Amino acid sequence: MTVGTVKPPIYSDFSGLTRLKAQAAAEHPEALQQAARQFEALFIQMMLKSMRTATPGDSLMGSDQEDMYRDLYDKQMSLHLSEQNGLGLADIIVRQLSQGQTATPPTTSPPIPSLTLPSAELQPLFRSPRLAPQQPASVEPVASSPTSSPAGFSSPSDFVRQVWPHAQRAGRELGVDPRVLVAQTALETGWGRAVIQHGDGRSANNLFGIKADAGWDGERVARQTMEFRAGVMVRERAEFRAYESIAASFDDYVSFIKSNPRYEEALAASQNGAQWSRELQRAGYATDPDYARKINGIMHGAALGEALGDLKLADADPIR
Repeated sequence: MTVGTVKPPIYSDFSGLTRLKAQAAAEHPEALQQAARQFEALFIQMMLKSMRTATPGDSLMGSDQEDMYRDLYDKQMSLHLSEQNGLGLADIIVRQLSQGQTATPPTTSPPIPSLTLPSAELQPLFRSPRLAPQQPASVEPVASSPTSSPAGFSSPSDFVRQVWPHAQRAGRELGVDPRVLVAQTALETGWGRAVIQHGDGRSANNLFGIKADAGWDGERVARQTMEFRAGVMVRERAEFRAYESIAASFDDYVSFIKSNPRYEEALAASQNGAQWSRELQRAGYATDPDYARKINGIMHGAALGEALGDLKLADADPIR
């Protein structure tokens, strides 16, 4: 007797899962295999949920709607991955349940297979679109995977560790709390995951998204960016400044702010981090209407707090 097993095309097909459980109870091997894959899909889904929880929510486009669609995407992707041999968990379950035999756990973890995302239409949900400052700054949407780091930052903590000395130095010159500068660079680059790159893959080290205007005589990189124009988000192509190092990026940011008269109000309010961010936005640094609020959110958020806590214990120049 051949049993027509049900392979739900979408994660919300709970009736298919129920039928598979019933068929597995009848000891049909095909149904048991598929039920095991459904269980593996649930396990992958929990892994993805834990990963999302641990990921800093620093996207400029962050919203409840984005979180909802991302959750739907993760559920569908977990089902898709389980159908591509998954993590090997389904095979262990089948061995345990078949003929009452107890499976012997492998001595080593099975290699994680190469997996393909379900569809090109769903892939943008994995990205973190960020908006760019109008004059001077802008940052393109993240086109790489969430774990990629073209500039060499492996995590938010690693990002903070590398930029903190430069933020301290720039903060002293501007009279600004270095935490604000770290938060701004985290916002502009997604904790280093979306630093602008040259065509050959080299990092442009542009942590503040400063554009290359007519007065800029250094290297530049042309990239797509998202801007708010008349309250509507639009895609534009712009040129950005490129630097030899992170230090050069911070130096240019200090020079840009101090030499531009429209940031005088920001400099006058430099002792207050929240006010500094608001004055930058008011002066036209960003087209995103929530730019200042998002900088302040990162500044007081858990990701930056934890990273600075680690740095406080390890740094020779302790944070005060």
